Amino acid sequence: MRRPSAVALLAASLLIAVPAIAGPREDATKAYERGDYKTAFRLIRPLAEQGSPISQYNLGLMYALGRGVRQDYAEAVKWYGKAADQGHVPAQYNLGFMYAGGQGVPRDYVEAVKWYRKAADGGDASARYNLGRMYASGQGVKQDFVEAVKWYRKAADQGDAAARFNLGLMYSSGQGVKQDDAEAVKWYRKAADQGDAAARYNLGLMYALGRGVPQDHAEAAKWYRKAADQGDAFAQFNLGLMYGKGQGVPRDYVLSHMWFTLAASGFPASEQGRRETAAGNREIAASKMTPAQVAEAQRLAREWKPKSGR
Repeated sequence: MRRPSAVALLAASLLIAVPAIAGPREDATKAYERGDYKTAFRLIRPLAEQGSPISQYNLGLMYALGRGVRQDYAEAVKWYGKAADQGHVPAQYNLGFMYAGGQGVPRDYVEAVKWYRKAADGGDASARYNLGRMYASGQGVKQDFVEAVKWYRKAADQGDAAARFNLGLMYSSGQGVKQDDAEAVKWYRKAADQGDAAARYNLGLMYALGRGVPQDHAEAAKWYRKAADQGDAFAQFNLGLMYGKGQGVPRDYVLSHMWFTLAASGFPASEQGRRETAAGNREIAASKMTPAQVAEAQRLAREWKPKSGR
């Protein structure tokens, strides 16, 4: 199975969740939305200095992204902190993210957990997911898979795709919960339906192995294809195998060659062994092809472009 998803990203949208009052805040929002970041920054700064938590958060975001002002993570942390101290949940989450990544402050997982927990208690799904990741990895807290599952589930119930995928992993491996392949498939499917490539790959693997679902190579190929189309090298490799064997799909050495080529270049440098295996399998496919077929496979690989998960 694929490893857990990475931490959720920085919350990067100008927050306008509360009704904008007529005046500077509304003008700042309009300026930001039309891409006039300098004007937005000029209007937001006085509001932030007056103590408005939403403006402090927005100012921190502009410093973090370098919009309307030179990028400055230390300033971003400063303004997130002011908003977070007033209980502003998105600022609490972003402050945790900055501590976890060592952006603008020395990396401090304990502080990251502190702020993720505050945001998680405030209902932020990304914070709940990241807090689950911290418990799963033992970063900033004692490793505790039961707690990891608890926070993954809270985020998953809010529709967080990465949390749903990781919850599937926990059920698949029996970490923090009783091992249950059917439950793993349930959560992989939810994440896969949201476009998560790793979940699509794992769902394909469950169908290929007959774990939690009846074995079905056609379904396996379907989900591998979805993940492969998004650029997932593991799915591309397995799809190459299926086309080479004619398993779940008609045997097609051209497509097998193409997917092995993409997998060989798609695996990271740290996966040198997988790269070499994919390249070796490509050569096996090539040995069963005409020169014209090899040329066609190479053309398809050159012209291939990843698709979105939608």
